[in-house]
Amino acid sequence: MTEQEHPIVPYRTFVVVWVLLLLLTAVTVAVSRVHLGPLNIWAALGIASVKSALVIFFFMHLKYEKLQAFRIFLLVALLILAIFIGFTFFDVLYR
Repeated sequence: MTEQEHPIVPYRTFVVVWVLLLLLTAVTVAVSRVHLGPLNIWAALGIASVKSALVIFFFMHLKYEKLQAFRIFLLVALLILAIFIGFTFFDVLYR
């Protein structure tokens, strides 16, 4: 059984990511108050994707994984999920 080394992440990194998440939440609220038509959904999905990527990379320590393919796979999966949800909203919007 091999032991994996866990990197020591300074608290400052977590605080910066937390502040970024708060700012992105404020941006989400601000965008929801601006009438952009169907682009409101895409803006909200884009911001949510960035927020989820921040959480996955920093709080779930994916940034420190050695497998690059896993990172790329996760980002592609998040992008595909956002696209599917966006197309679902377009379908509901234009019925």
